[in-house]
Amino acid sequence: MARDLSRVKERDGLKAQREPYWQRLRAGCFIGFRPSKKSGAGTWIARVYDEDVRKYRMKALGDFGAVAPNERFALAKKEAEAFADLVEAGGEVRREIETVKDACEDYLTEKPGKIAEGVFRRHIYDDPLAGVRLDKLRRHHLKAWRKRLEDAPAIVSRPKDGQARTRKRSASTVNRDMAVLRAALGRLLAPGAPRSEAAWQEALRAVKDADGRRDLYLDRTQRRKLLDNIDDEAKPFVRALCLLPLRPGAMAALTVRDFDKRTSELTIAKDKNGKPRRIQIPPEAARLFSAQAKGKLPAAPLFMRSNGKPWDRNSWKLPISAAVKVAGLPAGTSAYTLRHSGITDLIRLGLPILTTAQISGTSVAMIEKHYGHLGEKSAVKALGGLTL
Repeated sequence: MARDLSRVKERDGLKAQREPYWQRLRAGCFIGFRPSKKSGAGTWIARVYDEDVRKYRMKALGDFGAVAPNERFALAKKEAEAFADLVEAGGEVRREIETVKDACEDYLTEKPGKIAEGVFRRHIYDDPLAGVRLDKLRRHHLKAWRKRLEDAPAIVSRPKDGQARTRKRSASTVNRDMAVLRAALGRLLAPGAPRSEAAWQEALRAVKDADGRRDLYLDRTQRRKLLDNIDDEAKPFVRALCLLPLRPGAMAALTVRDFDKRTSELTIAKDKNGKPRRIQIPPEAARLFSAQAKGKLPAAPLFMRSNGKPWDRNSWKLPISAAVKVAGLPAGTSAYTLRHSGITDLIRLGLPILTTAQISGTSVAMIEKHYGHLGEKSAVKALGGLTL
């Protein structure tokens, strides 16, 4: 049954998610609705196919919150069709981009992503920087914004009841948050003259060596201790992190259809690098994945919590932290420690850096930077083979 976004009751029943709910208006023209997570009016989006470039054009239409709910669809439909007419006529489709906020919103239409969307929402849209015109943007604007960013505490967890736990924002987190703003501005602004107020880019330079070596490592005995003390609900998920060096978020995003039981192949469809990859997993991991997939629909999370939802960073932190304390493991041990420990073991076992990078979903450069020193013994042994 086709979705009817014109019906207020049907829109109110939609679950909040990043991807809009789409309704076809005509060939190549769609209207989308994204429900608000905070009981707001929700936002409307137009999507139109551009024959000239052979891709879809997107336009944010707003929330139409000033009119009654039963009038919003008609207004959004009218604007979407006007946008479609403009695209189909070969007209200029890019809206005027005047402010930093406009630049960020435009960036998301071309390169949507949770990290960029979250950074803009938390640190740009409600900040004084958002309203600064691009033609007036100067280095001091961004230096002041960067100081506010560095002073803002990073949220560690958001408990349902009680105050959020925070920590001092690390240099690597500052680098990550600055990177998406730098990318958004770099699409529209040329670098200013060095050492001048026009050099906006200088205020967003990354902190050097912020991502130093990963030093917290758990050996296999320690990892077994962690598994022995983790609660039953989290154990399959944490065990999977011990068996495969995937990012915790990528592991949590796996669905049943991503695992092929016949060939023991796993497709990692959602990961930081944005590129799906397929790897063959060893028998022990295959048995675990088969057990987790049993009786579930193809679209269901492969690793599912007792409430039917997939794991996320806010739900896996508590059981891991509790198990770390009981097992007497080093403070600071996290889900990411298991990925680091797995990669470390692979390098020490002599797996080529390129293969390790492909399995773990990162670049050879990153593996060499953080783990290259671990291959020194293998290099010495290999060089010893040249002895005459």
